[in-house]
Amino acid sequence: MRTHLFAVWRVLCLCGVSLLGASTAAAQAEHVVTRQEFTRRLVAAAVERTRHSVRYVSAYVRIPYPGGDVPADTGVCTDEIIRSYRAVGVDLQKEVHEDMVENFAAYPNKRRWLLSRPDSNIDHRRVPNLMVFFTRKGESLPITSRAQDYLPGDLVTWDLGGGVPHIGIVVDQKSSSSGRYHVVHNIGAGPKMEDVLFNWKITGHYRYFGPKQ
Repeated sequence: MRTHLFAVWRVLCLCGVSLLGASTAAAQAEHVVTRQEFTRRLVAAAVERTRHSVRYVSAYVRIPYPGGDVPADTGVCTDEIIRSYRAVGVDLQKEVHEDMVENFAAYPNKRRWLLSRPDSNIDHRRVPNLMVFFTRKGESLPITSRAQDYLPGDLVTWDLGGGVPHIGIVVDQKSSSSGRYHVVHNIGAGPKMEDVLFNWKITGHYRYFGPKQ
């Protein structure tokens, strides 16, 4: 009798493990598909930004919170990232501000801009703050000189020289001459899709799929 009960218990345990394994595998597969779909939509939103005429205006502007934006026909490099994410339902203004409220010391505001508290008007529009945020809330990836390491949806930051930061997003269209993926960015002439991945010193390489649910 004990032998029979043990056999039944063993079968139930094995079935439980099997079902748990199948459930975990299914969840992982769904996670991958969700990320792929998010990336596809984000890249499409970034490419769509190149159809807009935007004057490069870096002035401080008071904007609503959350969901605030500077005038649609103005902006800087970070605004292209912000607008691309907002098009797929992620409000970087809100996400960055909330993290800064809880973890202000982790960000460079105090030492770089002599600020003593978060400012939802501008914090998310500063490249150094986005670099910290993407490291904390997304994935910080290796900086390499191999183009194949930079995939559509990846966020890249650069030093343009003299400590001037810049940011762009890798998209799914390739250069016919170099074979590298293009980058959508705004360096002064509005949002453009260009083969500029290695034009400047890369300072950061990230992936961010939105707030974790």
